Amino acid sequence: MIQSPHTIWRPFTQMSSAEPPPRVVRGEGVYFYLEDGTRIADMISSWWTNIHGHSHPAIARAIYEQACALDHTIFAEFSHPPAERLSQLLLQVLPPSLRHVFFSDNGSTAVEVALKMAFQYWWNLGKPRRSFIAFDGAYHGDTTGAMSLGSTSGFFMPFEELMFSITAAPFPEIHESGESSEDIERREADSISFIGEALAGNPESFAAIVVEPLVQGAGGMRICRPEFLLKLSELARRFDIPLIYDEVMTGFGRTGDWFACSKSRTTPDIICLSKGITGGFLPLSVTVCNDKIYDAFLSTDKRRTFYHGHSYTANPLACAAAVASTELLMKSEASFMTMEARHWRHAARLRKNQSIANLRVCGTIAAMEIKTGTDNSYFNEIGGRLKKEFLKRGFLIRPLGNTVYLMPPYCIDEDTLEGAYACIDEVVAALS
Repeated sequence: MIQSPHTIWRPFTQMSSAEPPPRVVRGEGVYFYLEDGTRIADMISSWWTNIHGHSHPAIARAIYEQACALDHTIFAEFSHPPAERLSQLLLQVLPPSLRHVFFSDNGSTAVEVALKMAFQYWWNLGKPRRSFIAFDGAYHGDTTGAMSLGSTSGFFMPFEELMFSITAAPFPEIHESGESSEDIERREADSISFIGEALAGNPESFAAIVVEPLVQGAGGMRICRPEFLLKLSELARRFDIPLIYDEVMTGFGRTGDWFACSKSRTTPDIICLSKGITGGFLPLSVTVCNDKIYDAFLSTDKRRTFYHGHSYTANPLACAAAVASTELLMKSEASFMTMEARHWRHAARLRKNQSIANLRVCGTIAAMEIKTGTDNSYFNEIGGRLKKEFLKRGFLIRPLGNTVYLMPPYCIDEDTLEGAYACIDEVVAALS
């Protein structure tokens, strides 16, 4: 049956001008296959989720076997083996102090849970605090609390009246352009000073600091140094304020280590995980906290209970997928730990392209700006033109405005990775 192009309202899409999307009928490894047989290399892991590639048989088998045993149960009343096994596996790879796993079902919700945990933490202590510190350009999701954190991103103008106020600190991004370490350190010092002054001036106002560690995703793949996160965590400890890491995108190998906190050797009080957790098969997320946060909710007073949950919290099928995905990662750590060097090897060809600036890599993520004579922006119209040209050449590369990035599945072969860089080089040169 042929549907009207407006039957399905697609996400992040202006439907008045949208063309009918290609229909994907199959996925295998790095590739999508369209109904006409066209093969498309998925260079963004299908919204940053398919870390092992599409339709990995081990994960598909785990879901099938779990579906034959138990499909769903109310997690407020019962537990089940996949959730328990997944919790055990996560605690093996997370920093030791992160010990309490709260399940939900998507990245925005994982962040919303973290905000509510931090907010109620202070309420339970009898010291209510009503504001948060986030960062310029941040994007944490599309629920109201997550939108509030990302209010400087420009995505959420229609909803400003619904949001709570935040204090947005400057994000000390770096790029691979030969800038001096002194310049980077000055930006880091300015950011730390800004946050320190905000905390000192209003010591009882802020419930938590929230950051996308190492890489701001939708904000343009902006990268900061591990050294900055160390300074930020020291500042949070000095003021005894919870530090929340939104690792929805950066988790499960994306930064070249298991988590950005692992790579930076820092430990937040609360961490938010989703996207790659199930290898892209099913919706699932977790928010994991330390004893300090958790213990504030233990009481004979039921008002101190964390009253939050979802119908599909810790869904057995999703948990089974996540167990299989995590076990695959444990067997193939080199697949994500070596990709940074692979990116740099193939990216060398782009240094000669005069239309490309700020080439940078963090783990499995590579990004660059296309020079357009205007400010870097998600709303830069060149992004749509680039996407169409990439797709014509068989690559799903979805720019963030004039920021082009690659975030492929970890199973990508050298020829396909080289082809993606050649495609970028060719398309950008043709449009210049």
